[in-house]
Formats: sequence, C-alpha cells, structure tokens
Amino acid sequence: MDLIKREYRTITAISGGLIFAGNIAGARLGEMCFIQLSDGRKRQGQILELSDSHALIQVLEGTSGIDTRSAAVIPTGQPARVGVSKDVFGRVFDGLGLPIDGLPPIIPEEYIDAAGLPMNPASREKPDFFIQTGISAIDGLNTLVRGQKLPIFSGAGLPAKELALQIVSQAKVAEKEDFCVVLGAMGITSREAFSFRKSLEESGAMERTVAFINEASDPTIERLFTPRIALTTAEYLAFKHGYHVMVVLTDMTAYCDCLREIGSAREEIPGRRSYPGYMYTDLASLYERAGRLKGRKGSITMVPILTMPDDDITHPIPDLTGYITEGQIVLSRALHRKGVYPPIDVLPCLSRLMNLGIGKGKTRAGHRALADRLYSAYARGIDVRRLIAIVGEEGLTDTDKKYFSFSDEFEQSFAGQGKSDRTIDETLDLGERLLKMVPEV
Repeated sequence: MDLIKREYRTITAISGGLIFAGNIAGARLGEMCFIQLSDGRKRQGQILELSDSHALIQVLEGTSGIDTRSAAVIPTGQPARVGVSKDVFGRVFDGLGLPIDGLPPIIPEEYIDAAGLPMNPASREKPDFFIQTGISAIDGLNTLVRGQKLPIFSGAGLPAKELALQIVSQAKVAEKEDFCVVLGAMGITSREAFSFRKSLEESGAMERTVAFINEASDPTIERLFTPRIALTTAEYLAFKHGYHVMVVLTDMTAYCDCLREIGSAREEIPGRRSYPGYMYTDLASLYERAGRLKGRKGSITMVPILTMPDDDITHPIPDLTGYITEGQIVLSRALHRKGVYPPIDVLPCLSRLMNLGIGKGKTRAGHRALADRLYSAYARGIDVRRLIAIVGEEGLTDTDKKYFSFSDEFEQSFAGQGKSDRTIDETLDLGERLLKMVPEV
C-alpha cells in the first residue's frame, strides 16, 4: 500500500494548533499530511517533530473540531510545495497560496519546495544598482540597492503599511528591465487587506504585483507559511524568468509572535522575552533568501516591516533583524505627531550597502558627499533644539539659528514629502537647495 493511502488514527493530544500522534511509519520531518475529520473533510498539516514514539503536527487550518478518536493522519510523502507560474501577476492569494480574488486558481508551471534553498555564498553576486522608491529620505540618505534586505522599523499606530504601499507603487529600476513586487502580509485586519488591494489597483501597480495575505482572523499557523510562499514565488520569478523582484513582508512581528505561540505549545525552553531561542536562525532562513546570483539576470530585494513593541528598538525582533539585514529605516513617533509623512527619522537610519548603488552612472556624482552634508547639518540642528530647552532661543548664535531653521525645513520639505513621488534628481536638487540655508559643512 502506498504511503499516501495509509491512515493513522493515533492522535493522542491536541495543544493549540498542534496535534500529537503516535509514531507514523516512514514519515519525514517537514512532510505535509492531511488530517481527515469524521465528516470526511480534510485539513492540511506539517510534521514538525518526529521521534520513535510520536509525531508533532501543526494544522494549518486550526484544530477546532478535530476528534482525537475518529480523526486520522494521512501522510503525503511530500514537503510543503508551492505551485508557481507567471500567471500570478495581478492576483491575490491567502497565506497558503489559495486565490481569494474570486478568480480561478492558476495552472502551475511547476511545483517548488516552499522552504527554498540557501544561496551558496560563493555564488552570491554583490548587491548593486540603485532602486528608486520615490521617497527622498530613503533614496537620498539611505539608498536601497538591488539585492539588499532593508527593513522598516515601525511602532504601533505609525504609518508603516502606508509607506510600504507607497514604495510598492512607486519603486522603479532601470528602464527596459522587468520589475515586479511580491507582497506577503501577515496578521493584518480585513480593513487593511482591503486597503492594500484598493491602493494597488488605483496606483496601477497591481498588474506587476502578486499579493499573499494572511488576515488576523485566519489561523495563526498560516503566518509561518506566508513569507515562505511569497519568497518561493519571488525566487521563481527572479531566477527562472529574470525579474528584479521587490519582496515586502509585513508585519514580521506577527510572524515572530506565531513562532512564540508554537514554541509555547511545544513546551520549548523560552529565550529572550519568551521568544524561542532559534528565532535568529528562523529569521535568517527568510532574510537570507534575498540577493543576486552569479550568472542569473534576476534579483530579490527585500523590505521587511516590523512593529517594535513599545517602540523599543532593543526588543528581540528588531534587534535580531538588525543583525541579519543590511541596515534599517526607522519611523519616528515624534515626527508623526508633528504631521510629517513619511515620519522617517534619518538619524538612526542606515543603509550599509548604499555606496554600492550610488554615484556617477547610477544616481549622480557627489551623491555620497551631499548625503553626508545633509546628515551632518540635520544632526547639528537637532543638537540646537536640545540646547534651546536649556538656554532658550535668545542664547543661540546666528549660526545655531540657521541650523535650527534648517532642521525644521528638512523635516517638513525633504522628509515630509507626503504622497508625492520624487525622482532621484528631484531629491538631490532639493537637498542642495536646503544646504544653502547653512554654512558650508
């Protein structure tokens, strides 16, 4: 009898989204299986742990209604796989890759293991080439480079998702190159999901976008699969068909909270803030799928978005993300309260690969020097603001007053550009005009 036809009615316990079953002969770690209910319905599951005595299975559609006496485990003999095709453009799928846009399922050209394969370091190509997001605080001072992973650190209530949509709508690479966006959304509300779809359609970006959306009402376990399915699709488009793919993952905090929930159900020894000790490795298995490969035309650029609990940048999620990725874009609550959009605080921001994507032939000669001058002048203006709290404006020198005025104008016109889409030339020209407000630095 084939393994896929065997049924094991050996479920012994249920804990959250996990079920424990007696030993399943011939099963493999990571193998997909079906949980057949007494009424004939089936739910998907994946084997997380195997031993001589039991198997631990996570059920993707939740464990509600599963009877330990009558439900059966049916192994498939296959790992989690994703059906991929170029027909995914303009489509919206749930967190497991099933269509939710009212259109028929795609006809896959092939099936690919959702876990992906790590890039051989020797085969990696150095990230290069400028990606224009249309956001001055990013393009001018923290440039995104093709093949880079650059996260956005946000706080509760800050417009990170709006910024992500703006980047998705405006992002551009060099002309005559195939560019697309893969969106993986985890734990968002139905309202946010509707807003994502409506905004993409109105901007005209939907035709080059594929979205995988896991809503807050969907099973929590599904969030572990959403980024992997999104990245598998991105790898297929990038390395099979030569697309330059931007992957936007939001919100990685929801993903990590799911990891913590699973770890608690498995009774694992917790690490920092009760998150599992392997969270660094797990996040790296996602983030390190970005990059370029030698001899391949396509590339994957990743923009993960996460919400920092209590705006704490030292929290394990932003802390570990910062270790793995190549910089960060930090949103400021103080700027948000001032009405500045996007509220990007350029001082703690960083793009470690910026120098690889700017300069003559990419953006403009002198880009690095201009960015350094803007950063220096704004940092000095912030210092003057702190000084005013001590000595008052009357105690400022004329030079201090110029830097103080510069910091306000920088926030309102350079960082606070609203929903406008600026070219890199417009961004750099604006920076040069603003620097005329202060002495040469």
